[in-house]
Amino acid sequence: MEILKGITVANAINEKIMEEAKLLPGAAPHLTIVRVGERPDDLAYERGALKKMEKVGFTCEVKTFPETITNEAFLEAFDAINADPAVDGILLFKPLPKHLDEKEAERRIDPMKDLDGISPINMAKVYAGDPSGFAPCTAEAVIEMLDFAGIDLTGKRVSVVGRSTVIGKPAAMLLMKKNATVTVCHTKTKDLEGTCQNAEILVAAAGSARMIRPEHVAQDAVVIDVGINVDAEGNLCGDVDFDAVCEKTSLITPVPGGVGSVTTSVLAKHLLSAAKRRRKQ
Repeated sequence: MEILKGITVANAINEKIMEEAKLLPGAAPHLTIVRVGERPDDLAYERGALKKMEKVGFTCEVKTFPETITNEAFLEAFDAINADPAVDGILLFKPLPKHLDEKEAERRIDPMKDLDGISPINMAKVYAGDPSGFAPCTAEAVIEMLDFAGIDLTGKRVSVVGRSTVIGKPAAMLLMKKNATVTVCHTKTKDLEGTCQNAEILVAAAGSARMIRPEHVAQDAVVIDVGINVDAEGNLCGDVDFDAVCEKTSLITPVPGGVGSVTTSVLAKHLLSAAKRRRKQ
């Protein structure tokens, strides 16, 4: 059993980014994070993103807005960020407060600056297998973990537990692009245990603490845990019951310290790609 920690994968991505960035003309790539309110998970991700951009030599600013901002004022400010020629990439924290038109913000974001794949154009490109579209960073981080581990996905049976547009669905599309045979499971899946047991690779992205138990996991399966939850004792945990499952696996990612550690490196990778494209224009 091997525990694949995210920091190892992230460091490899960071080194490649820094080498490629040396060849980029002009100013360092610039990220703008757009945050409404003070949600703890947004603030945690923001800190990680700021630290990662500094590490790879990119610049980053945070545009914050009060939760009381009107929809009109928010969209006007968002349009200004979108149009700013100094901004190479945008990360919009979601969900937005309910009175704000989140779908309209997704429609308005420049697809070339949309680093987390929220634009309908980028979503369509990901589903069509078009590499010019940015996939959601967490979904792509799953692929980065598997690639780093040297796992050839061709023909592999993969079960993805979770069907969100942020992780489950795009991860399934990226896995299929690598020629995996993918089953997407959800709360309505009959015989979830049996479906997961049939998988050589299990990706847990349901957002339910420790729901994946030994009975879901085949012997020597690869388990990628994308879940980030807080249990009854206030401890951070994944969708996989790590202690109960780990000895049954050939490779498993921990929470914390797994996929989440790679996500900000994928964000930096996307920012570099966006900056390259914009420089060419």
